[in-house]
Amino acid sequence: MDELTRSRGGTGRPDTVSRHWPDRGGLAPATRIPGGELPEVAAAADFAVLPVGAVEWHGPHLPLGTDLILAEGFAGESAVTGPGPRGVLFPAVPYAACPGQTRPWPGTVSIRPEVAVGYLSDVIEGIVAAGFPRLLVVNGHDANMSTVRAAMEWVSGRRQASLLLVNWFQLVTPAETTEIYGDPSARGHGGAYETSGMLGFDPGAVRLDAVTDLPPKPKLPVGHPYVLVESRPNPWEGWSGYLSLASESAGRRVRELAGPRLREIVAAWVAAPLPDPPGDTPFVAPAGDAPLSASAGSSS
Repeated sequence: MDELTRSRGGTGRPDTVSRHWPDRGGLAPATRIPGGELPEVAAAADFAVLPVGAVEWHGPHLPLGTDLILAEGFAGESAVTGPGPRGVLFPAVPYAACPGQTRPWPGTVSIRPEVAVGYLSDVIEGIVAAGFPRLLVVNGHDANMSTVRAAMEWVSGRRQASLLLVNWFQLVTPAETTEIYGDPSARGHGGAYETSGMLGFDPGAVRLDAVTDLPPKPKLPVGHPYVLVESRPNPWEGWSGYLSLASESAGRRVRELAGPRLREIVAAWVAAPLPDPPGDTPFVAPAGDAPLSASAGSSS
């Protein structure tokens, strides 16, 4: 008899695994797991998933929950139904630290960065402590990259954990967005790329007729990576971009590119061994190895 269809204890009830993953893979919602079954579910799961987004102004054309909708949407694509990795999907974190460029605009709900790091640390540690040493965080809000990373670093020093952070925005390359949209910049806040992403998941929530193109401030004329934070770029209305380039077909293309890449990352991650537990002492070299501080052939 197949492992996933056997009955538990001869009662005629399906076992925990087949009940929560009837298609042998995919995502089981954490909120639907009875507490008494949590140990079995955690032992059978390959990973847990936590979407993180924001409630933030994205212009008159996009909903306030754009980042949340996209994080939840791509988190849902981290494991497909059918044989494959089994995940447990936790409720999304909706509120985040938001940049000064969007905080004055209506509907933005921002929490202080230090509060965000502490809150995320507690959420991440709680999921790990529940029996999920592998946690995938799918991000939809760029400012979360720093706060989530800080929280992950904290938790990894307290719990045995493998914590993976993926930003959906980065799963499609700038070269590919240029191929989709042409030369005009499409990757800004509320721009054609993000708007198309929303159209790919929830086209009814987008109002393309509410705005016209607002060309974004040009990037610096250099080819090197950098991070530039400014109080309010100009032009700027809490968003900017060439909305005339956004479309449902572009949104479908974004999902076609990003979804399989996220699943490829997850498959490689769950196939790798877990790290050793953290400790209170530094690494000790095995017996017979030279001390880490020794320098061969050195002289005073």
